[in-house]
Amino acid sequence: MKNYCNVTESSMEDKANGSVDTKSPVENGQLPDPSNWGVADVVNYFKATGFEEQATAFQDQEIDGKSLLLMTRNDVLTGLSIKLGPALKIYEYHVKPLQTQHLKSNAS
Repeated sequence: MKNYCNVTESSMEDKANGSVDTKSPVENGQLPDPSNWGVADVVNYFKATGFEEQATAFQDQEIDGKSLLLMTRNDVLTGLSIKLGPALKIYEYHVKPLQTQHLKSNAS
């Protein structure tokens, strides 16, 4: 299980609305690759990024790393029973970038 408490944090920026108070753990200047994460790793990732309350939804739905990488925007917004605001932030600033990073690292 990964420990994100000792990981450097980098704030994400919303281009349209200025700065957003959303943090993302970064390992060696890159987002981590969740493809081998268990459910507890996914939960710990979202707890470490400031979504303590919403992290339980990933636990309840048994979302592991492979499942996380397959989630669509609609899955996050409607399938996890998370309030719309946090769900949008979780998808846009965490799930989507993790998926993009995973695709890039597997393409090389």
